[in-house]
Amino acid sequence: MATCPAGHSSASTDYCDVCGERIGGAPASAPTPGSGPTGPGAGGAPGAAGIPAAPGGNPCPDCGTPASDRFCEECGYDFATGGGKPTPAPPEEPPAPAPAPEPVPAPSSPAPSSPAPSSPATGSEGGREAEGAPAADGWVAVVSADRDYYDAIIAELDPDAGVIAFPPYCPERRVPIGGGQVRIGRRSASRGVTPEIDLRVAPEDPGVSHVHAVLLARPGGAWALVDPGSTNGTSLNGSTATIPLNVEVPVGDGDRIHVGVWTTITLRKGEAP
Repeated sequence: MATCPAGHSSASTDYCDVCGERIGGAPASAPTPGSGPTGPGAGGAPGAAGIPAAPGGNPCPDCGTPASDRFCEECGYDFATGGGKPTPAPPEEPPAPAPAPEPVPAPSSPAPSSPAPSSPATGSEGGREAEGAPAADGWVAVVSADRDYYDAIIAELDPDAGVIAFPPYCPERRVPIGGGQVRIGRRSASRGVTPEIDLRVAPEDPGVSHVHAVLLARPGGAWALVDPGSTNGTSLNGSTATIPLNVEVPVGDGDRIHVGVWTTITLRKGEAP
C-alpha cells in the first residue's frame, strides 16, 4: 500500500485511489500515441448509449487513453457524443495579401460614424469566478457544504475508520451552467482536467473524483445526470444510495446532487448567478 500527500492509503502507487493526488513524485502516465476514434462510439461494439463494451477499447482521440467507460478517465472526453476537451485544429495558412485598392476621392462632407458597440466584460465579478456560461433559461448550480448529508455518510462508515471533519467554514457558491455538458469534479493540471463545476476550491472535499459526475443537456432545457465511474459514487435528494454508473438519470429544478463527503449541488432554474 502507498500513502498519498493527503494521507490516504492507496493500492495504486502513481495516483491515490481516494483523492487522485500524485504519489511520491511518480511520473504522470504519458498518453499512448496512435489514431483514436473520430466520433462517438467509433470502433468496438458500443453499448446502449455508445459506450465501449469493455476496458481496453479504442484510445481517446484527445489524450490517447484506452476507453474503459463512457467518459475518458484522463481528460473527460465523452465517447458517446464526441464531447470533452476538443482536439486542436491544425493552424491555417495565412491568406494571400489583397491587392491595393484604387485611390478614391474623399467626400466633401463625410457622414459621422456611429460608435462601435462595446463588448461585455469577462472574468470574475465581486470575487466570484465565472465558472460556466449561463444557459439560455438561466440554470444555476448552487454548491454548498451539507451537514445532513455529511452526518448520513459518517454514520455508514466503519467505526474504526478515520473520521473526516466537516469544514467549519464553507461559503455557498452559485455557478451558472449551460452548454452541452457540465462536468463536476476537481481540476488536475497533471491530467489536464478542468471541470465546469470545480470542487477543488477550499475547503476541498476529499471524496470527490477528478471527473466525478456529468450533467448532459437534453431537449427542452432539461438535464440528465451521469456518474462515469467515480470512486465514491453519486446520490440524489438526501439519499445515500448511489445512482447506477453510466446511466442517464433525469434531473431538474430543485434536485440536489450529492458527491464526496459533504458536497451538495442544487439545481436552480431562472435564477441570477
